Amino acid sequence: MIQKYRKKPIVIEAIQFFNGDGPNTIDECIKFTGGKALLNNFNILIIPTLEGDLSASDGDFIIKGIQGEFYPCKPDIFEATYEAVQQSDD
Repeated sequence: MIQKYRKKPIVIEAIQFFNGDGPNTIDECIKFTGGKALLNNFNILIIPTLEGDLSASDGDFIIKGIQGEFYPCKPDIFEATYEAVQQSDD
């Protein structure tokens, strides 16, 4: 029997990668990953993930998962899946 499932509502941290002009520089994205991501010779950010190394191109989001892992996500998928949450001033 086929079941339907809903994704649990969780809050994640993410940063959008811009190779050049943009709000998040390469250095900021590398810092976000704790120095785990590296820029290759083709200006693509390489992110070690639980499934192996994946690449993030200009405009992709880098998501920090619930177990502290990082992975890239295309902007259209990110925007269809996530929405901004209001941050508190703690």
